[in-house]
Amino acid sequence: MEIRIPYGKETIGAQLPQENLMGVYHPAKYTGNRDEGDKIDTALDCPLMGPDLKTLAAGKQHIVIITSDHTRPLPSRLTMPRILKRLREGNPQAKITILVATGCHRAMTEEEKSARFGPEIARNERFVMHNAFDEEQMVALGNLPSGGELKVNCVAAQADLLIAEGFIEPHFFAGFSGGRKAVLPGIASAQSVRYNHNAAFIDSPLARAGVLEGNPIHRDMLWAAKACKLQFILNVVLDADKKVIHAVAGEPERAHFSGCTFAARHAMLPKFRADIVISSNGGYPLDQNAYQAVKGMTTAAQCCKDGGVVILAAQCSDGHGGQAFYEALRDADSPEELLARIRQVPAEQTPPDQWQYQILCKILTRCQVVLVSDLPRKMVEDMKLCWQPDLQAAVDYALETMGAGAQIAVVPDGVSAIAL
Repeated sequence: MEIRIPYGKETIGAQLPQENLMGVYHPAKYTGNRDEGDKIDTALDCPLMGPDLKTLAAGKQHIVIITSDHTRPLPSRLTMPRILKRLREGNPQAKITILVATGCHRAMTEEEKSARFGPEIARNERFVMHNAFDEEQMVALGNLPSGGELKVNCVAAQADLLIAEGFIEPHFFAGFSGGRKAVLPGIASAQSVRYNHNAAFIDSPLARAGVLEGNPIHRDMLWAAKACKLQFILNVVLDADKKVIHAVAGEPERAHFSGCTFAARHAMLPKFRADIVISSNGGYPLDQNAYQAVKGMTTAAQCCKDGGVVILAAQCSDGHGGQAFYEALRDADSPEELLARIRQVPAEQTPPDQWQYQILCKILTRCQVVLVSDLPRKMVEDMKLCWQPDLQAAVDYALETMGAGAQIAVVPDGVSAIAL
């Protein structure tokens, strides 16, 4: 049987022995047929628990819209024009700034900006790229519930109306993306992000996909959004083809929770454990680097038996995605040794990218991970992963490793699924 899974902007395939295939597991299909734009318009015009954008914009001088960066598939060509239109209808004189929430990622290129927003908005609107490492950009807003200091971009802190657009999908340690994540980690200082992503929080059994209640990382993020006075969000839920299937808008906490409830219904997988799990990071743009690929690995590993093999396909056109991430894995004696060191690091001393290689090390203590990518073999092996040249070679290797009777499960998009 042939399977095909997302890889960059295309798909890759492999032949599986029918007798080994346990199943192909997709999140539930959405059967609605309304136009994407209609869904967004309805959400914006009927916001949850609060006034609409026209009303909010009245009398405001400095309006800031937080948006996602190039690593997220947010359809800003659809969402941003609708937001701008309503803000300017409510207040034609307002100064509007689009603040790109890079978190600790690199800035968007001009090409990426034009592709995301369309050339007209990219050319004519005022953009600011957040830089989490530039302390001169930051304003302190108090201490998070966990104790760390919250610092955010001064452009957002000085706005008299702060709104955000984003998209909601399962997130491997924050529960879900979207909503409050626009502020933390989106426009927060690197130190605030590191504190929120500390080793103890990452180890929490409640810091996982699909879980908000009791999740210590979510709790800090929610507090940060309120401290920053985030007043309104527009969030969308996307299907496997990156099409809008649902939109929510309004008061940030309420709208986000509503969107998460919808996303959860469509993301849950049945409970199963296989010897070999084949998955992807959902294709472009989420599979641009190995750092992001840990998200898909996490879902696949949760579906894999101890001692099994995870095969993760991610093109990684942008390389490893984090120098600290790569070097920590490269220089470690083993995943177990690195994990032991991580757990000795105080929250306030959390180094860059520790959370990502902590999660990867936890996976590697349970199962082997084969990465199918465009990365050089040495780089893949430096990260304690198994290199194979293509998906078919990875499948053949996994069957040789686990034995002829091994059960194989396929989760085509590991990022959009919640494993039980």
